[in-house]
Amino acid sequence: MNTGSVKKAVIDTYGKLAKSKQHAILPKISTCCKSSDTPQQLGEEIGYSMEELNSAPEASNLGVGCGNPSALSKIQTGDTVIDLGSGAGFDAFLVSPIVGKSGLVIGVDLSDEMLSLATSNAKKGNYSNVKFIKGDIEELPLDDQVADYTISNCVINLSLNKQKVFNEAFRVLKSGGGLLVSDIVLEKELPDFLHNSLTGHIACISGTEKLNHYLQYVEDAGFSNVQVVDKKIFPLELVFTDPQVAKIATELNFTLDSAEAQDIASRISSISISADKQ
Repeated sequence: MNTGSVKKAVIDTYGKLAKSKQHAILPKISTCCKSSDTPQQLGEEIGYSMEELNSAPEASNLGVGCGNPSALSKIQTGDTVIDLGSGAGFDAFLVSPIVGKSGLVIGVDLSDEMLSLATSNAKKGNYSNVKFIKGDIEELPLDDQVADYTISNCVINLSLNKQKVFNEAFRVLKSGGGLLVSDIVLEKELPDFLHNSLTGHIACISGTEKLNHYLQYVEDAGFSNVQVVDKKIFPLELVFTDPQVAKIATELNFTLDSAEAQDIASRISSISISADKQ
C-alpha cells in the first residue's frame, strides 16, 4: 500500500470519528477495538480503572485504544510526556495530574479534527499543562531530548514505517527516559484479503506485525531493557460487522463463519511494552 494513501485514509477516518464525537453521534467506524461496546466499557476491558475513566473529559474517550500505556509508567511530577497519536486527548489527560503543574504533556496528531476536539476537551477540563500539536509521528516536530517519556496507544501499528516512529520516539527522549506503548501484534499471518486491505489497515489490522519484528524495531531504534509488560488475545470478531470489511470479504469470495472469525481473532494479540533510553 502507498504510504500517502494510507495516511490520508487514516486521517479522514479518524477525523470523521472526531466530528461525530463533537456532535455526540458515533458512526459505525471499525477502529482498533470492539465497535459494539461503549467507550467506557471498552476502557475497563483494556485496563483503565473506573477512576481514570471518570476523571477525563467524556468526549476524549473514543474507545479506540487497545491498552493503558500510562498504567505502565514511572512518570513523576515535573516530567514532560509526549503522546504519539494523541487523538481526542484521553491518555494525555490521564497523565496531566501525574506530571502536575511543573510538568507538561504534548499530544501529537495529524488529524485537524482530532486536534480541535482535543484542544476543546483541554479547555473544558482546564488542563493547563497539556497542549496538542499537529505532526507526523514518523517525523515529530520536536527538538531532540525534550521528553522524559513517550507514550502511545494503538497508533504505531497504523504506520507503514514503524522503524521511523521508534527512531523518533528515541530521538526526542532525554537520556534516562522511557517508552510506554500499547499496541497490537500478530501471532500468525493474516489472510491476504485483510493483510492487503486499506479498510483493514484503518481498523488497525493489516498494519500489524509479528511480535519479534515489532520488538526488533524498538531495539534497533536504540532502546534497552525492552519488556512486554502485558500480552493477551485481542477480541477481533466484531471488526467483521463493519460493512467495508464485509464487502471486501464478499468480493474475494471469502465467507467468514464463526470458526473462521475465532481463527482470525486468535492471530491478533494486544501488548503493552516498556523500554529505556540509557
